Amino acid sequence: MSRRLSRAALATCATLAVAGSAFAAQAPSFQEFEASAVRDSDNQYIVNGDEPVANKGALKAYYKEMTTAPDKDGLIINRTYSGDDKWTATQARNLTYCVSTRFGTNQAAVANAMASGAAQWHGASSGIRFVYLSSQNSKCNTRNNNVVFSVEPASSGSSYIARAFFPSSSKSSRNVLINTSQLFNAGSWTPSNIMAHELGHTLGFRHEHTRPEAGTCFEDNNWRPLTAYDSSSIMHYPQCNGTSSNLSMTSTDRAGARAIYGY
Repeated sequence: MSRRLSRAALATCATLAVAGSAFAAQAPSFQEFEASAVRDSDNQYIVNGDEPVANKGALKAYYKEMTTAPDKDGLIINRTYSGDDKWTATQARNLTYCVSTRFGTNQAAVANAMASGAAQWHGASSGIRFVYLSSQNSKCNTRNNNVVFSVEPASSGSSYIARAFFPSSSKSSRNVLINTSQLFNAGSWTPSNIMAHELGHTLGFRHEHTRPEAGTCFEDNNWRPLTAYDSSSIMHYPQCNGTSSNLSMTSTDRAGARAIYGY
């Protein structure tokens, strides 16, 4: 996630607050949008502050979604062509991960932040269980098939605090990348809440501010509502008309998690 959105992304978000044919007319061109896009150490594009897009073709599809007027119609779940983007009940109870030793002196602190963030989702639903396999830390990358996902350092100079993935992501894209210089210096955003936000993505949950009620920061229409709109959601960026300054998990977030993964 990021406290800032790129200039092109902000311009597109602003465009999406305008009705009718003005959408396409006011949006930046795809070339401008691509030029402003951040790429991470896996060479993936980062959109919406903390969501990876694998290649240029996928970025074009994302751009097309962003420059199409949103439908008018708490927590929302990502959608794929086959339905809700979620883990099976068996998978959700065994989401194994490692924390790379490449974090150096920050490794233990990152592991603690992950455990604390995971515990927030454990408290929301007994059907969710993140399992830390410290024995895999020395070979913690997306090629390690002993874990569902890896937690690794972001490349030096990354503009985001952290970024994650969705359940439908390929194994080669299933990692959580963290910029520790920002994770531990994010003011009212605690490391625990930041990691809980990112782990929300790994469970399939989208940014709450893509809903039309937010009035800004629209992303796309590939989601389904699980609860009523929640401007205080842990998945809602404060800078996108959110009403929480610290990314705390709300009772509505927990209700949304239970709607997908049970009590």
